Amino acid sequence: MSERLRASDLALLADETPHTPMHTATLEIFEPGARGFDYDALLAHIDDRIAFVPRYRQHIRRVPGRLANPVWVDDENFDLAYHVRRSALPRPGNLDQLRELTARIMSRRLDPDRPLWEMYFVEGLEGGRVALLSKSHQILVDGISTVDLGQVLLDVDPGPRQLVQDGWRPSVEPTPTGLAVSALAESARDPRVAMATLRSNAEALGRSLTGAAGKARAVAGTLSGRRPAPESPFNLEPSAQRRLVCVRTSLRDYRKIRRVHGGTVNDVILATLSGAIRAWLMTRSEPVGAGRRLRALVPMSVIDEEMEPTSLGSQVVGHLVDLPIGEASPVVRLHQVSYALRAHSETGRAVAADRIAGVAGFAPTTFHSLGSRVAFKEAKGSVNLVITNVPGPQFPMYLAGAEMVETYPVPPLFPGFSLSVGVTSYDGAVYYGISADRDALPDIDVLGQCVREALDELVDSASDTRPRAPRGRKNTDRSP
Repeated sequence: MSERLRASDLALLADETPHTPMHTATLEIFEPGARGFDYDALLAHIDDRIAFVPRYRQHIRRVPGRLANPVWVDDENFDLAYHVRRSALPRPGNLDQLRELTARIMSRRLDPDRPLWEMYFVEGLEGGRVALLSKSHQILVDGISTVDLGQVLLDVDPGPRQLVQDGWRPSVEPTPTGLAVSALAESARDPRVAMATLRSNAEALGRSLTGAAGKARAVAGTLSGRRPAPESPFNLEPSAQRRLVCVRTSLRDYRKIRRVHGGTVNDVILATLSGAIRAWLMTRSEPVGAGRRLRALVPMSVIDEEMEPTSLGSQVVGHLVDLPIGEASPVVRLHQVSYALRAHSETGRAVAADRIAGVAGFAPTTFHSLGSRVAFKEAKGSVNLVITNVPGPQFPMYLAGAEMVETYPVPPLFPGFSLSVGVTSYDGAVYYGISADRDALPDIDVLGQCVREALDELVDSASDTRPRAPRGRKNTDRSP
């Protein structure tokens, strides 16, 4: 029997618009090495590994009359070459050109009639390097039945592996009549199915009415010449176009700051972002007076004793943090962030960084997707910004023999947000992926420079200072 979509999946689909496509992505750069790495090698590698994520060969079929929630069914016309696409930059391509290409690709929605993912093999980078941009719809990755495809593609060593085809053959797709009959039979056997269907239909109607009311208010405001003032530049409704900023920093700097001032690497990252946003706002002549804060939703991993050890789906929860952008001192900002996060660590459910980094495969791709699902559900109302931060392995990883040398998360924008930040640590570096609306934030490149400067401030504050232990805070960051 085909698996039905859950209510949370339907909510993601219902709120998706051309301006807010609900996909997440990862941009990775590879060094081909002596064996070389080309498009055909990538196709063969994915063809071998896709059996671990069967959802990536399925698409959604809706039930006539909404008699039940839609179902996942095998795509009888599944074409791997359609999903894995070849692209190129004019040689020698640089990171600026690559992120511009990425922004254009991220602006496009996935085809709802096919499996909801795409991957782009980008050639032409300087130094003979290649890039891989993979984007997946958030409903694909739930951490329970499906992880992100990127998690199963990478290996810990470059050695060749024998490809083992799984002999997959798609199941016959059900007809509309068959879907309706199956839905009625399920509802008769299990009243919970009928209740879930009624609830999903009611929620869909409620979202439609809420959306219509919101549009009516926006039209009324436009006619009257008034536009509601956003809480911050990050709370403008996004357009259909995106910008992407990529920043690479050294993990060694964060560890030095943590060693001297206490806290965790995560604290230092959030303090760095606080300082960067403060400096960026100042370049715009916006007020950053004492006491001004920016409320961020930071999805964080927790230990859930009731879940299976291999299940990640309920092990990410949203945590609200007020970023102290009105504080001038970088050290005081860091201590304020550490204090704000202390409650999370003291619950006893906080997960050490090395535990997340030790999840099989390249877990950041999955955890960023899970964080985005949490953010979609919770980042409404008084939240100004969503930040997903996931620690990755501190050793090189390989795809078909090619070494991954850089990795940048590319988070989505949600309704009411013009900026989103993803952070991944990997092999001695910390990578920032900053997604922004192209129209609302034309100067977002400046924020990338401000990230580097804010980190330098903290590094300088840690120089010539005696290391000390954090006060009253268990250090749950044990990055190797």
